Amino acid sequence: MVNIQLPDASLVKEYVAGNEDALAKLIKRHESKIYGFIYSKIPDRDITNDIFQDTFIKVIKTLKSNSYNEEGKFLPWVMRISHNLVVDHYRKTKKMPMFRETEEFSIFSIMSDDSLTIENKIIADQVQMDLQKLIEELPPDQKEVLIMRMYQDMSFKEISESTGVSINTALGRMRYALMNLRKVIDKHQIVLTN
Repeated sequence: MVNIQLPDASLVKEYVAGNEDALAKLIKRHESKIYGFIYSKIPDRDITNDIFQDTFIKVIKTLKSNSYNEEGKFLPWVMRISHNLVVDHYRKTKKMPMFRETEEFSIFSIMSDDSLTIENKIIADQVQMDLQKLIEELPPDQKEVLIMRMYQDMSFKEISESTGVSINTALGRMRYALMNLRKVIDKHQIVLTN
């Protein structure tokens, strides 16, 4: 018997139409990735469980209010909600999270927003300019990998092939680039948020 898996968009439509099982399938399909993401930012199971539940409360409210329009990008949308809740948690406790770059998650993807107000657009442009100045200060090999990964959206395999270094070396350069950026940001107390 063939097990056909419905796409996320179909399950979202089914849930909005009243099929509660569709949401359960979506949660089950993505829970390990979302929970793992939250736990990687807040290594406390109780807080992670709370934020995971709050994430899906927001998902349910948005879907029930018919204001969801992510056009088949369910998981990135839910990840953005969970990220925002993690940031809210740190704001309340006055600590900022450390974000780790992975194949699935990039801090740069969260920084972009298609529905920017004029004020937010100005702030986002300033953040982008500040970030580019910081990137220019990186050693050339780290800068090259960071630009390929963040701005050219290349995988580490593609970066490895393009630069002639191993995947581990490319990953290491990316890691050092992010660590160096974080040091400069901390040293100068730069705020890169809008």
